[in-house]
Amino acid sequence: MRQFTAVVNPSAGGATGTAALLPLARLLRQAGAQLDTQYSNSLEHAREIALKAAEQGHIVLAVGGDGIVGCVGGALSGTEAVLGIVPAGRGNDFARALGLPNDPSALAKLLLKGTPRRIDTIAVESAAHTRTVVLGSVYAGVDALANRHANTSRLLRGSASYYAGGLRAVATWWAADFRITVDGVSRERRGYTVVAANSAYYGFGRLIAPDALLDNGLLDVVIIREAPKRLFFTIMNELKTGAHINRPEIEVLRGKEVRIEADREIPYGADGEVDNVLPMTARVQPGALRVLC
Repeated sequence: MRQFTAVVNPSAGGATGTAALLPLARLLRQAGAQLDTQYSNSLEHAREIALKAAEQGHIVLAVGGDGIVGCVGGALSGTEAVLGIVPAGRGNDFARALGLPNDPSALAKLLLKGTPRRIDTIAVESAAHTRTVVLGSVYAGVDALANRHANTSRLLRGSASYYAGGLRAVATWWAADFRITVDGVSRERRGYTVVAANSAYYGFGRLIAPDALLDNGLLDVVIIREAPKRLFFTIMNELKTGAHINRPEIEVLRGKEVRIEADREIPYGADGEVDNVLPMTARVQPGALRVLC
């Protein structure tokens, strides 16, 4: 029978990670599995818990939103440890990309009987040469600013916080001159944002890169070029279905390594948590993580 260590973000999104874990924990224990629950007080603490559990041969459950999932998954990347995900955050975009069930019974069955699948991860190197491993995507520009606003919102939760954050970010944004280098080939583009995507989803279910695959050893690089702000909001609405991909203002590249630079201080984020400024380099790590999905 499998042994699990749950790494819990106590206050993921508006609901608590604890509340999401309780019905699942009961089902796992009823089936005979062992479950140790650990509460993290920071992302660094979550990494430490995950690595210690992996050394003991446990399946590591990331309980929370994309931030803690990316943190725990990044810590386990490059090891033979297995990651399980209990979605309990605002966006849960990586869980969505994996097709994970929300129903506790279905999720318990998957965790107890599922076969691990190898997926790619992303190594992100900042201007200060610090290295972080994430799972879903790295995004630079107005969407990183919008995500910052959403994360700091005290009044709104869920999709409302992302929508309000987007409105606030676009209202004060002007197009930036990006240099985007994909597998050694550089391009100059003026636009709103650049996304290096391993997962199709980001920003609370927005289908930013419809053709992105988690196990093809490549990143889809989506560029939203300069456009009137009224059109930008139309494009943002089309992200719900992926229809934006057919617009001339959208360009999609694909490669193993992506470097993004800009003409001014531009923020970038990753998996909803990393908050830094360009330049940065993202490299795909093929098949680096085993995950139950």
